[in-house]
Amino acid sequence: MSKEIINTQQAPAAIGPYSQAVKAANLLFVSGQIPVNPTTNEIPQPIEEQTHQVMKNIKAILLEAGLDWSNVLKTTIFLTDMEDFSKVNEIYASYFSDAFPARECVQVVRLPKNVSVEISVIALDN
Repeated sequence: MSKEIINTQQAPAAIGPYSQAVKAANLLFVSGQIPVNPTTNEIPQPIEEQTHQVMKNIKAILLEAGLDWSNVLKTTIFLTDMEDFSKVNEIYASYFSDAFPARECVQVVRLPKNVSVEISVIALDN
């Protein structure tokens, strides 16, 4: 099986030895995205703005792969404070239609660059 590396300047560059996304067969695996603005390299505050930035970064990668939110099968949300869950959940939900993907949400001690949220996705290219 071959794999294709997906990369766009519309999302933050990888900050380690990984790709923004990898496409294998008809699946796209998007690495965890943190709320770094790809133009300014700034991290917005508060959690609501961080969540929107993460979702914009994911959308840019999906678009680069020729996909959109309707192709997303599964997401993983990492939060540094589960007290932010309802705020993140409300914003997250606004990016999807009725067919929500499978998901888990976990609290972690710390995330790269000390951000409050990170989200990864798996998408299907029909």
